[in-house]
Amino acid sequence: MNRKTQISMAFNLLKGKRGIIFGALDERSISWSVAEKCKEEGAEFVLTNAPIALRMGKINSLAEKTGSIVIPADATSMEDLENLISQSMEKLGGKIDFVLHSIGMSPNVRKKKAYTDLNHDWFHKTIDISAMSFHRLMQTLYKMDAMASGGSILTLSYMAAQRTFPDYSDMAEAKSMLESITRSFGYHYGVKNGVRVNSISQSPTMTTAGSGVGGFDAFFNYADQTAPLGNADSASCADYCVSLFSDLTRMVTMQNLYHDGGFSSVGISAKVMETFAGKEE
Repeated sequence: MNRKTQISMAFNLLKGKRGIIFGALDERSISWSVAEKCKEEGAEFVLTNAPIALRMGKINSLAEKTGSIVIPADATSMEDLENLISQSMEKLGGKIDFVLHSIGMSPNVRKKKAYTDLNHDWFHKTIDISAMSFHRLMQTLYKMDAMASGGSILTLSYMAAQRTFPDYSDMAEAKSMLESITRSFGYHYGVKNGVRVNSISQSPTMTTAGSGVGGFDAFFNYADQTAPLGNADSASCADYCVSLFSDLTRMVTMQNLYHDGGFSSVGISAKVMETFAGKEE
């Protein structure tokens, strides 16, 4: 079997579970693939995104496909998050078993500002949207006692939290903070009622947001040639998310989990060495 082919067999791993999935914009979104896989595994869930993203994207077609409802929410607004969580519990008929936070945006990256010449007001916005939103979300869930015992909360990160990728700019700081929030809130939520909190450090993925980063094609190809298994695609990330939402991973929490085909453990690959050897000749 091609390891990058999505497994179509369902195991009912999420049967009876209720969730909230943030960030599905179009078919290229990781959260889009996650929603499809969660539906296949028996889950019910609410889809959400910022109002502007709802206007730009295709989330309503995903909702129709998965039998879900869409509730708009700006993840930087406590009021919106409270409304989202309250409505989700009402519509789904109980507490939430799983949440996917797939939110990230940098005005500096979008405007192609050099890292050495950042607009710091925009930097604040990057942190607010891409990292603090995760804390806001969990704080709201925590105060509303909205998560079911033993539930699972995931966020998506990237290896730039640990290593330097020049064009990733201030999103690297945002991802570092995101992973720290995962550990810190993971402790408190685990103590409260056994809720697990983890981040997934995903391969470069051909999403609408990812492809907006300068030099994306180059480091996508570099990672693909470095990783022994190649880059992990959206479909395989969705499978991994389902496993972490399921009870099979009930003792995994406060972790940053690499899902990158082995890239994070490789110094240099034979393929990359061959590329540079060829240029020297």
